[in-house]
Amino acid sequence: MLKRDVKQAIKRTVRRVRRKLPQAIKPNWADLLKSDQATWRKFRENAQNGPLVLIATSTGGHRAVSPIESLLAVALTLRGANVHILLCDRFLPACSQAVNIEFWSQTEFVKHGPKSLCDDCFYAGLAVFEPLELPIHTYSEWVTPEEQLSALNLSCSVPQTEIQNFRLDGLKVGEHALAGALKFFAKGSLDDEPYAEAVLRRYLHASLLTVYAVQNLLQEYPFTSSCFNHGIYVPQGLISEVLHRHNVRVTTWNPAYRKHCFIFSQGDTYHHTLMSEPTSLWENIPWTASLETKLMNYLKSRWYGTQDWIWFHEKPKDNLAAISQEIGLDFTRPTIGLLTNVIWDAQLHYPANAFPTMLEWIIQTVQYFIKRPDLQLVIRVHPAEIRGWLPSRQFVADEIRKAFPELPANIVVIPPESQISTYAVMMQCDSVIIYGTKTGVELSSLGIPIIVAGEAWIRNKGITQDAQTAAEYFTILERLPLQKSLDEATTHRARLYAYHFFFRRMIPLSVMKPVTGWPPYEVQLTQLDELLPGRDPGLDVICDGILQGSDFIYKDEELYRVTDE
Repeated sequence: MLKRDVKQAIKRTVRRVRRKLPQAIKPNWADLLKSDQATWRKFRENAQNGPLVLIATSTGGHRAVSPIESLLAVALTLRGANVHILLCDRFLPACSQAVNIEFWSQTEFVKHGPKSLCDDCFYAGLAVFEPLELPIHTYSEWVTPEEQLSALNLSCSVPQTEIQNFRLDGLKVGEHALAGALKFFAKGSLDDEPYAEAVLRRYLHASLLTVYAVQNLLQEYPFTSSCFNHGIYVPQGLISEVLHRHNVRVTTWNPAYRKHCFIFSQGDTYHHTLMSEPTSLWENIPWTASLETKLMNYLKSRWYGTQDWIWFHEKPKDNLAAISQEIGLDFTRPTIGLLTNVIWDAQLHYPANAFPTMLEWIIQTVQYFIKRPDLQLVIRVHPAEIRGWLPSRQFVADEIRKAFPELPANIVVIPPESQISTYAVMMQCDSVIIYGTKTGVELSSLGIPIIVAGEAWIRNKGITQDAQTAAEYFTILERLPLQKSLDEATTHRARLYAYHFFFRRMIPLSVMKPVTGWPPYEVQLTQLDELLPGRDPGLDVICDGILQGSDFIYKDEELYRVTDE
């Protein structure tokens, strides 16, 4: 718990923050629990001897995170878990909340770190979690002065070229520090960044402090399981590393695409687990006509985002004649699609990738198609480069232009700002090449052959052509054009996986309601018993997974009651 001598001062500050930042401190659990205080107190008391669970929120001011993690803290307590919260108390010299757009200049961050964000972040987090009256731990209380000095010295002494691969007692500290720095710059590499080394060392310093804090916390509290967002970057990636080392069950989560829904994963970030989960989890789903209709209707809605709370075009252009004229592409000729990702996002190590980076894959692919004038290549740059919550500072189109000042007529680039529908264009393609985009899940369900060169979630599913090496990749390209759609059996398999991905791995929470603005959801409930076991199937799946290690799979096919005619 927080030290007694600072509790009253913090409470006064929290009340002040509530008045100053009303949008940053939802949900207001004091109001939500007002009519159930006696019941909530009883559940807390009963849970004190239950299994220890760590909600390692850390960045309490992350408005998309605190609603979910505070909701889970309540729901797990109602199921008998002794829940503790971990918050950063302005202690870390860098974190996932600190990105370039949050500062007047990069110099400000280099000199002062995230200090300009820290007060609002910490006190907003306290404002959310403190009304729950659950134990709250802070980073500073779990790192000794000697460890603080050690972390500072190490972060200054490791050669810059060795930071990426630096490990502390086997923990991949450097990989997560680099991912954090890349996210800060919103770029895929640190090249040409004058403050690259200074920022990278800040993230290394923060990574080391995180390791020390979580290790010491675990010495005092033998947590059996944990839950927190992302599972990558700083500090979340390091929390995951340390918890694994101490055999604490790790659950990570992210918002999903469908409204009301979230993706939870056991043991690792979903960037990894969605590629490695066994196909036996979904390939024997009892398929019906109603399930197929449900899936196909949803996939069509993806063109316009009507069922999602994450989308990138309000009014996408889908008229093929107009698209053809705008980009100068003749869809009567064999056309190959290529879909990019945001360069900086989730820069982790994926051993199955055919190329070391997405950018190198793009450049080598363009070089190949320059020698294939018989084929058209249409490159659709991901709209999130400019429309995502963190706009990129490194653009795929610019990198292509640097490498190829003039492209031949058979290669077309659709920039991220274009309103052209990705789906309308890709539906006209002989086949589509991807690196990491989820769109491969959708397009393969429509019978379009997919070639995978990177960490796409459709990899390893027996649906796509997966390249393990660059040589294998170019061997696959030599077979183009394929001139045929996926066969019926493969298309059916793709639809099974798409249904699993969109309706079983994306778990709905009935109390998370869509709202305008950011985040696109908030907790809405009237009574505490709405969160009790048996009231919300999605919440039960999530809590069972955290407490028991069961799969985070929502059996939608069993709950979907539409019968075939």
